[in-house]
Amino acid sequence: MKTLATLMLVLGALVAADAQSAADAKLQGQLKKLFPAATNFSQKEGTPPHITAFGKDPKSGSQTILGYAWWTTELEPLERGYDGPIKILVGMDPKGVLAGIVVTEHREPYGYFSVDLPEFAAQFAGKDIRNQFKLGTDIDAISRATMSITSSVRAVKNSSRRVAKALLTPPAPDSEK
Repeated sequence: MKTLATLMLVLGALVAADAQSAADAKLQGQLKKLFPAATNFSQKEGTPPHITAFGKDPKSGSQTILGYAWWTTELEPLERGYDGPIKILVGMDPKGVLAGIVVTEHREPYGYFSVDLPEFAAQFAGKDIRNQFKLGTDIDAISRATMSITSSVRAVKNSSRRVAKALLTPPAPDSEK
């Protein structure tokens, strides 16, 4: 009986390790979408919780920070779409420009024509966090998905500004003004 219990514990641990390995591989793929030039990523750390993307400086060969990634649901937990939270992985470079977003999880009944569309995610790449993030102006609105899109955009904007405030160095004042 003891042997069976030990065998079940070992088997359970192996299954859990395999599931964690698959989740880690999926996350690595999502992070590589945001930071294709990255050579490695940190573990999630800090306040606010984030992952740091590292790459090699082409001139010196030394490791440099390419940017930061985080989940909107961890920084803006009260933001909800039509049917609950929309979990978005956001990437931002050290200058406050979004590398992009990856919608990683949602339960939106009409997500296939709103948050799942590649065009929705694509419009965030290269967007400066100082932009308005206003639907119909610098973010395309999608009819019949107003609540989901509005909530997602607000979560990306607010979480990006929060991460920038905590992790980025403010730009130097213009010396000619």
